[in-house]
Amino acid sequence: MELKDKTAFISDMDGVIYHGNHLLPGAVEFVEWLKKNDRKFLFLTNSSERSPRELKEKLSRLGINVEKENFYTSALATASFLKSQNYSASAYVIGETGLTNAMYEEGLSMNDVNPDYVVVGETRSYSFEKIEHAIRLVIKGARLIGTNPDLTGPTEKGITPATGALIAPIELATGSKAYFVGKPNPLIMRHALKTLSTRREDAVIIGDRMDTDIIAGIESEINTVLVMSGVTAPDDMKRFAYRPDHVFSGLDEFVKNALGN
Repeated sequence: MELKDKTAFISDMDGVIYHGNHLLPGAVEFVEWLKKNDRKFLFLTNSSERSPRELKEKLSRLGINVEKENFYTSALATASFLKSQNYSASAYVIGETGLTNAMYEEGLSMNDVNPDYVVVGETRSYSFEKIEHAIRLVIKGARLIGTNPDLTGPTEKGITPATGALIAPIELATGSKAYFVGKPNPLIMRHALKTLSTRREDAVIIGDRMDTDIIAGIESEINTVLVMSGVTAPDDMKRFAYRPDHVFSGLDEFVKNALGN
């Protein structure tokens, strides 16, 4: 794999950099290489649970120090999208602080009576009561938004349900199809390129999912790198009609073979 001198890197986090609170092999070396070679980089995650500040603190605890400006989340992209659609929008949110904080920072308000939107992201406080309330609001006219379409996410304990799975009962009960803002939506990819001030021709996206990271890169015409350290296994690739540009077992192999470390 040949890299240009000015190649910028867009990297997923879950399944690429870490599983839960377990740092994956090659992650430290990868970030050290980025800093040493003065490369632009952005951690672009479909997870909406944590804010950039919280993600920075988490990586710091794991031994990697970067700035909060090096993170962009589906929560931020979702809040930005809603603000662009309706400057004074209100929403009923099922999600964690990363999502609610992103909404507040864009000047959007929380509303559990007659919101413009029902917004769903990853959460550990999922409940039947919240689903039931969201269904009633959507039936009354609120538009349904998901921070990302991921059905599952990798953790150190195995696979966990993600936004696509959590929002499915609301879709099925209301007959409404959610609009997802995170990868592979080109919106979040354009945000990433703008944040990096780089062109698609000069970027590489690294991810562990064929159905979000890789297809996002392909549809945005960005060079793609699939690592097998997260959700996708080698046999899974047979199910897809498209292929990544490069495949590695993990960041450790990518660093060794692509970056020359």
